[in-house]
Amino acid sequence: MTGNPGARSRGPAGAGDTVRGVDRLLGDCSLEGLRRRRSWKWTEYPPDVLPAWVAEMDFDLAEPIKDAVREAITAGDCGYPHPLGFGEVYATFAARRYGWAPDPRRVYAAPDVMTGIAEVLQEVTPYGSGVVINPPVYPPFFFRLRQAGREVVEAPLARDASGRFQLDPGALDAALARDDVAAYLLCSPHNPTGRVWSRDDLNTVADICGRRGAVLIVDEIHAPLALPGARHIPFLSVDLDGGLARRTFTFTSASKGWNIPGLKCGLAVVGADEAAAALERRWEALLPSHLGVLATEAAFADCEPWLDAVCSQLDENRMLLAKLLAQHLPSVGYLPPEASFLAWLDCRPLAAAADGAGAVDPAASFLDRARVAVSSGTGFGEQGRGFVRLNMGTSPDLLQEIVRRMGGAVAA
Repeated sequence: MTGNPGARSRGPAGAGDTVRGVDRLLGDCSLEGLRRRRSWKWTEYPPDVLPAWVAEMDFDLAEPIKDAVREAITAGDCGYPHPLGFGEVYATFAARRYGWAPDPRRVYAAPDVMTGIAEVLQEVTPYGSGVVINPPVYPPFFFRLRQAGREVVEAPLARDASGRFQLDPGALDAALARDDVAAYLLCSPHNPTGRVWSRDDLNTVADICGRRGAVLIVDEIHAPLALPGARHIPFLSVDLDGGLARRTFTFTSASKGWNIPGLKCGLAVVGADEAAAALERRWEALLPSHLGVLATEAAFADCEPWLDAVCSQLDENRMLLAKLLAQHLPSVGYLPPEASFLAWLDCRPLAAAADGAGAVDPAASFLDRARVAVSSGTGFGEQGRGFVRLNMGTSPDLLQEIVRRMGGAVAA
């Protein structure tokens, strides 16, 4: 289930229009209120900068999440976590949202997705072995793997005739064929391109990893934010042979879907006893925040109306962004994402126009000249050079101002 049938209909703004507010469940995203936040997004840059970089939305929290945290603090309940019922709550949500019900006994809490991934890699792969990733991809895939003592091996995404990013089975198979490669880390849905992989895509991945004997780790942190027209397919819902099932680990979280990364709780889900045993051997390194566990349970159990409102708003925002870019930055390439609140913008024409060679980082230019902070594409791998990632998880008004500033800086 995606979208919010009860949300108000709001058309995108044209030149000179005033964009209306967000759904009442999401708050008003007032700039005055947002600037009172002390999160990294709102404190990294001076007050004249509009932040559209780190993956953190501007919407207010869902009330059941607030209630869960308030009640725990009021009761002095801030001890060590014990995720009683955690697996049952997630399994019920997954059945309702994805049509897939994992075994609750094989759902584990973790501090966050990347910590879980790093711990599993250290448990089940040799030190110094290679891990395949698909750049352009989430920057921690590069540095957290290296911190864990693993080599990054790239199987870059391909692009089809329309410019949409695709998995490249040939590149993946060649990378996994290397003797020193032990694992594949798949981002599904993909950050930063916003792709939601099809069942055929996942079957292809399963076939290659099965033949090559690779450990498979799947980051599904953006799964709750599949937007209308797309459907997230949990990797563990795909038919896996016994060998691959024993060495497949999936990770997800409520942190992106419900905007609670600061509460520090992720989930690991496995489909076989051998994978479960590997997680249990790392249990002491995988302790989440107690408040994060409580907030996560509230999110999955009681906050789907809020999630529906977010998906509806992001659906509107991704279409609004297309119109705003056409108006203010017509040379920038953009394909609306199928999931989440991150837009991957091809700014190479701007860089080439600026210095004739494309060496200028557009993110640095937007910060300096427009006072807008976006993520530089270079952090996502060499394939991201000349791109930026823009966070559109905000109100239409603020999104309009962000793109207006960016366009003004280019035109100046």
